[in-house]
Amino acid sequence: AGSKFSITDHRPSLQSSDLRNGTKDLLPPSEEKMEERGQWSNKIEFILSVAGSIIGLGNMWRFPYLCYKNGGGAFLIPYLIFLFTCGVPVFFLETALGQYTSEGGITCWRKISPLFEGLGYGTQVIVILLNFYYIIVLAWGIFYLSFSFSWDLAWSSCNNTWNTENCVEFSRRNSSVTVDLNATSPVLEFWERRALRISPGLDHMGSLNWDLALCLFIAWVMCYFCIWKGVKSTGKVVYFTATFPYVMLIVLLIRGLTLPGAAIGIKFYLYPDLGRLADPQVWMDAGTQIFFSYAICLGALTALGSYNKYNNNCYRDCLSLCFLNSGTSFVAGFAIFSILGFMSYEQNVPISEVAESGPGLAFIAYPRAVSMMPFSPLWAALFFIMIVFLGLDSQFVCVESLVTAVVDMYPAVFRRKNRRELFLLAVSLFSFFMGLIMLMEGGMYVFQLFDYYAASGMCLLFMAIFETVCIAWVYGADRFYDNIEDMIGYRPGPYIKYCWLFFTPATCIGTFAFSLIKYTPLKYNNEYVYPWWGYAIGWLLALASMVCIPFWMVYKISTTQGTLRECKLATKLSLISLCGQNIILKKYNTKYISLS
Repeated sequence: AGSKFSITDHRPSLQSSDLRNGTKDLLPPSEEKMEERGQWSNKIEFILSVAGSIIGLGNMWRFPYLCYKNGGGAFLIPYLIFLFTCGVPVFFLETALGQYTSEGGITCWRKISPLFEGLGYGTQVIVILLNFYYIIVLAWGIFYLSFSFSWDLAWSSCNNTWNTENCVEFSRRNSSVTVDLNATSPVLEFWERRALRISPGLDHMGSLNWDLALCLFIAWVMCYFCIWKGVKSTGKVVYFTATFPYVMLIVLLIRGLTLPGAAIGIKFYLYPDLGRLADPQVWMDAGTQIFFSYAICLGALTALGSYNKYNNNCYRDCLSLCFLNSGTSFVAGFAIFSILGFMSYEQNVPISEVAESGPGLAFIAYPRAVSMMPFSPLWAALFFIMIVFLGLDSQFVCVESLVTAVVDMYPAVFRRKNRRELFLLAVSLFSFFMGLIMLMEGGMYVFQLFDYYAASGMCLLFMAIFETVCIAWVYGADRFYDNIEDMIGYRPGPYIKYCWLFFTPATCIGTFAFSLIKYTPLKYNNEYVYPWWGYAIGWLLALASMVCIPFWMVYKISTTQGTLRECKLATKLSLISLCGQNIILKKYNTKYISLS
């Protein structure tokens, strides 16, 4: 009736060679040459890929600090509330959506509701910005790792060319009666004067740090070859990259717990201060931590879930992965704060003076701690190897999410021999050159802008609101539950459905509003105030993803012919086509399983 909503016949992806040969002569010549979309070889590959994606640097350097800062054990109360009202429901929603549609982070929303396709574009904008700056942490980790293979760690003494006259070594800090107020530590000078070579501000970008540029290139080479063959290579790589950090974490945990003063750190980590629950900022921190650590609203879970077999029990997988993620964060706190307790004990200072969050923990506090240990190069190398692998998993899954989304939009173009690999190479090279900006002398100020605005909790909350509204109210929560039952054979408990309908959007809207009300401009190290144009860039980064949703809605409504009733009918017919496709896919998968 004149509607521009396309209703196409989507053929299911057949996995059996017999089935492919039997239908090959029915396909047009152009489709014969298209490569298959691919699937995980087994469930373990999917589990490890998702685990590697969600269990990253945030578990190691953000959760323990937030727990200590926001009331110790009391922080677990708002954390668990956000986990069960937002984290688990949205995590399951995105994974099930990918598995049901067998599409990436953009085309999945096109199939569910064309009006909400802007959700996919918004999430991929966040992923593009993440690809620019998240991998910088890997470059820093590789840089520090290269300095760990020396008996005398470069950040443990003041005898280096980059040190100033104000540098004071740890062994002499407490032996001196009077210490200059301008005194700095060798680990801080190594970080700022050797690694970053940081300039006075954003308006002094300076020259490129070529050492870090080489480290960034190495990081991108590793990332490229981890995913260059799609799930075929990713599924094999994660056997090592997702499990090795756990080995390192256990080793560092055992070492930390055996150090003198470890109990001091653990006490500060867990001791509950229930009075902190009255502070709204504690609840804000808990909510944003859930969104950061669960990689939701990025399209990554949808992309990974889309490579599952149609009848995979994604509900059970999601529950297991959520508990694994939060459990890892909790255990990592023991490893980190036992080390910080050791530092507090050795230096005879309050633990508040040594506790850090983010890059400060990984590249200042922890290197300072290992400098005090026997066999310090060994512990430094183990720690930075863990940092590199924790970041590598999350990074290449983000890149895979973007590539999957684009390839699924244009399968006739990219599912040809070597075209996907070339597109991935182009994405990697472009992201590498964009990342070089953050390796200049003023690059750290740019990095902080991206970290604070581009993938902020505000952006993720905004996406989560529209995701739940689209699935629960536009598509229909009961209808989506029917789809899930068709996939896994039973309906999950009603709790998650009610979360999609009420609890999750209400919680996200409240947290989003609070984040706007309590917004404070970024300050580097709580001291440096950015110029006005720096904050303007930051808000452009934040709005770049959020405006995709309303802009796409306006575009779709203004360019669609016919009445609203005709558009609604076209959407329903498209959904019926999708359901029919998945019923066929389920039958083919069942036949394939019986044949094998």
